[in-house]
Amino acid sequence: MIYTAIDTFHLLEEQIRNSPSVKDGISEDTETVLRLYGCELIQESGIMLKLPQAVMATGQVLFHRFYCKKSFARFNVKRVAASCVWLAAKLEESSRKIQHVLNVFHRMECRREKRPLESLDPLSKKYEDLKIDLIRTERHLLKEMGFICHVEHPHKFIINYLTQLEAPPELMQEAWNLANDSLRTTLCVRFKSEVVACGVVYAASLRFSVPLPESPPWWKVFNAEKSEIDEVCRALANLYTQPKGRYVEVCKDLRSFVLTSRAWDPPPESQDLLRIGSNNGIIQDQLVNTDLEAKECIVKIALDKMKSSNWKELRFSDDRSAATANGGLREDSSCGKMKHARGKEDSVVDKRREKDRDLSRARKRDIGKERGCDNETSILWDQGRDGDRDNAADRERKKMKDKDYRIKERRKDAARLEKSRHRLSSRVKEYQNSYTGCEREHHQHQPYS
Repeated sequence: MIYTAIDTFHLLEEQIRNSPSVKDGISEDTETVLRLYGCELIQESGIMLKLPQAVMATGQVLFHRFYCKKSFARFNVKRVAASCVWLAAKLEESSRKIQHVLNVFHRMECRREKRPLESLDPLSKKYEDLKIDLIRTERHLLKEMGFICHVEHPHKFIINYLTQLEAPPELMQEAWNLANDSLRTTLCVRFKSEVVACGVVYAASLRFSVPLPESPPWWKVFNAEKSEIDEVCRALANLYTQPKGRYVEVCKDLRSFVLTSRAWDPPPESQDLLRIGSNNGIIQDQLVNTDLEAKECIVKIALDKMKSSNWKELRFSDDRSAATANGGLREDSSCGKMKHARGKEDSVVDKRREKDRDLSRARKRDIGKERGCDNETSILWDQGRDGDRDNAADRERKKMKDKDYRIKERRKDAARLEKSRHRLSSRVKEYQNSYTGCEREHHQHQPYS
């Protein structure tokens, strides 16, 4: 179904409680913590990317809308947050490069998980995988939104409402801060932005003890209900009692922007080396599972293997030198066969060339005998005939060059003539225009009698 309205994404509280994440076995508290964590990632990344607040607000709204239709167990919250920032920046006409977005989220994850800060190489396979996954997640976002990504924020309504109510600037600043905090809750998908603006203004007035007109009620002017305003205030109060958002592993896809926290597993080749080394008695049967010790063991095995290979090479070289001293060195059979085959081919080619030369000499001798001259004179005659042919070919080339040169000169002359005609016609037109202009001025100053 395609919606033609601008902003139609509003759900009931029961629909939010029965979200896809809850159906996948995720508790409501865990879902709230993950929503807070994703919104914090979007806000922090927007500050690091120097994006305006409108981009961060749009990204958080898209984040809540997406997880109202999809589960946290199927889509990683970090990848979705990055895609929301990238898409919101394009929607608000403040786009950033995908490399900058990936670098910012990679740095944030390294800092949050207390890992060494490592730059993300844009030529590495890991960067390419992250880039493809970010683009794919953006497509999922657009598909779930039905490509209707328009977002209406309550901030503009706050300024309009408080200006009409003649509120002090402190109240306006507090309402603005509460509107930013409301983006971390599901208020943006439950109520219209006008209702959220009214609830934020009411909460700010209660905090600063600023009276608002109640006869008639001020919220009636802005098409809001008192029950909805109270619900917005309760949601904001519940937000400030929640702990700080943190990452909870509920997604089946455990990939992240940095390496996983699991122990380092050596590649298959290294595991084979470990097995061989353990069978030969180089290392012990039980290895410590830490990264450094595993790597040290692999290095030791590699060094031992290199030593053994070097020893084999030295032994082979000694055997070879001994064999040459005895005069009994034999080449490898395969190499000898190849060399023998190549030698045969070269000899066949040389024989063919010699036969062709002998045939050409015999023909020249026969031609010379028929003409009644010896071999040397016939050869000189053939050379002279070849020289005449070369001279004729050179003369033909010179004629063609002269012909091409003449054609080029004629074209240049025609182009010059055309330019001169164009200039002359333009001058004539300018003269005619000036004349008609003067004549027009004359008629204006001297009307007909």
